[in-house]
Amino acid sequence: MAGTEVERERSVSVSVSTNSVSARDGFEWWSGMVSEAVMPVSITSEYTGRFRGAATSLRLPQAEVSSFSFPPMSAERTPAHVRRSDPKCYFLFLVHGSPIGLEQRRSNTLLEAGDMALFDTSHPLACEFEDHRRQSRGTLLRLSRTDLPLPHDRADRLLGTRLSSRTGSGALLAGYLSGLRENADHCDAEELQRLGSVGVDLTTVFLAGQLDRPPVLPAETRQQALLARIQAFIDHNLADPDLAPATIAAHHHISVRLLHRLFQQEPKTVRATIRRSRLERSRADLADVRLGHRSIGETAARWGFRDQADFSRAFRLA
Repeated sequence: MAGTEVERERSVSVSVSTNSVSARDGFEWWSGMVSEAVMPVSITSEYTGRFRGAATSLRLPQAEVSSFSFPPMSAERTPAHVRRSDPKCYFLFLVHGSPIGLEQRRSNTLLEAGDMALFDTSHPLACEFEDHRRQSRGTLLRLSRTDLPLPHDRADRLLGTRLSSRTGSGALLAGYLSGLRENADHCDAEELQRLGSVGVDLTTVFLAGQLDRPPVLPAETRQQALLARIQAFIDHNLADPDLAPATIAAHHHISVRLLHRLFQQEPKTVRATIRRSRLERSRADLADVRLGHRSIGETAARWGFRDQADFSRAFRLA
């Protein structure tokens, strides 16, 4: 973590926060701290004028465990960042707070509390810490690529994918990460040595279990299958007036950003697809003589239109 070399030598545990600077300087300080302590990234946030964050890092042999709490933001690591500085590390991220959209190596996923994901510093990535009116919180386990006893080409297949921590070795690893900081202050150097080894072993067992699953489909195939599921979901939920990009993304465990990106190759945007499908269903109902008893307003409401005037305008334009 960001801190003086004296602090690093005195203790394996380092805590920092934006409380050390003014509210106006909090965001700039946080950006610099993340780039130094984790890896260089570009950060944006709607809370730059009142950014408050805190981080604690526990340095162990073979590993470093850090916990973070901060307002919603977006972080991007570009090829230029990678060229400028690459510590050649894996990070295993455990989510505690608001959902997080993660993208790396053409894999995209939405992580909710209790989910984990693997990413590394040698590839560009994008993170979207979503705003659910609460702080984003997470725990990072940092491992050198050389310390993880798994073939890199196989481990890299997991980058940017959702890894559940709710059963088996995932639950054990999540418990280790969550409880380590609380108990580490009561451990001597020998115990910390063993704890560091335990972290590497648990991570190795967990990731190996993920790799033993059926082979991962190519990214293009997975995206096509995901888009097909999303289209089917839209068709089956047109009657819901609350159907919107945010609800669609949440249901499919992806970020809103990824949802819009999936539709970039489609003829229409997400919202335009929803509206067009509703209009087509309404048109079919209005042309059905068996439904002649139903008013225009009732037909519009049946297919998710809240306002009849809005429906009439959209219908005439279409």
